[in-house]
Amino acid sequence: MSREKTMADFKGATRTEGPSLIERAAEIYDFKTALRHGPAAAVAAPVVVPVAAAVTAPVAEAKPMAAAAVAPAAVAAPAPIAPVARTAPNPDAEYHALDRAALREEGFVDPTGAPTSLSEEFRIVKRQLLGGVFAPDAAPRDRLVLVNSAHPGDGKTWLTINLALSLSAEQDSEVLLIDGDFGNPALARRLGLPDGPGFMDALADPSVDVADLIVRTDVPNLSILRAGRQLHNDTEILASDRTRAVLDSLVAGHPRRIVLFDSPPALAASAASELARHVGMVLLVVRADRTSDVALRDAVQLLSACPNIRAVLNGVKFSSSGRLFGAYYGKRS
Repeated sequence: MSREKTMADFKGATRTEGPSLIERAAEIYDFKTALRHGPAAAVAAPVVVPVAAAVTAPVAEAKPMAAAAVAPAAVAAPAPIAPVARTAPNPDAEYHALDRAALREEGFVDPTGAPTSLSEEFRIVKRQLLGGVFAPDAAPRDRLVLVNSAHPGDGKTWLTINLALSLSAEQDSEVLLIDGDFGNPALARRLGLPDGPGFMDALADPSVDVADLIVRTDVPNLSILRAGRQLHNDTEILASDRTRAVLDSLVAGHPRRIVLFDSPPALAASAASELARHVGMVLLVVRADRTSDVALRDAVQLLSACPNIRAVLNGVKFSSSGRLFGAYYGKRS
């Protein structure tokens, strides 16, 4: 995936400088050459690109992170957050079997099916993600990953589900997929789950154990946490110490668990910026034919509470390298 990008790299940026987002992407992928060769190598899967390549802005007084800490003795230590008591999965928890045929019809990866061009693309995406969340110096919170986009319709939920299904095939890790889009909880519906209590119920009510709300699936290593109730003060709840305690509990007792959040678009709802405060990585979905340079900059600014923002270029219709992932497995000698 792309290298880490902090907001120091975006200070002093203007809305009129340099070429557009798509023009910068074209410099990387040589789209003109690909078009001359026709659509034979067309792909529709996401392509990981560095945020720095998508948004190039001058660095204004960029300083090392260590230099930013001034007079630490004068800063009061935050009050300790009370931990959530139990996070172990409940063996009596709700169970849901995923419809493999429905997954394929919806354009999702079949975690137990034969390799395809789509599954191969997501193998590349997840390998780079795994290298970050399980790095030797990674903290537990680094395994909390928020998938976001600037606007609705950029493929955020589609990418989140596919990435979770691909990660579930890993032998040494497990995936918890959380629907954090409280205003439009589409994730569970697209996977065929009925409505029920979920993430917001555990955040709003300290007596609710979040582990009891996790839905087990028949896909090994994949569990789901629905969005839960819709409240008018969801952003304020996400900003609370209770949210941090619940999220910490989801990874503290599970050293090989990766938590993926589907969240509302950054420019459409304020909840995304609060969720970004609690995670170790943000995957920002950039729609190749839609996301503007200005929208990308605004989204990055709103999500800047997370120091590690990486971009995934979605909706690419061709590949200048002519790669045909998945076709290799169909060859016969």
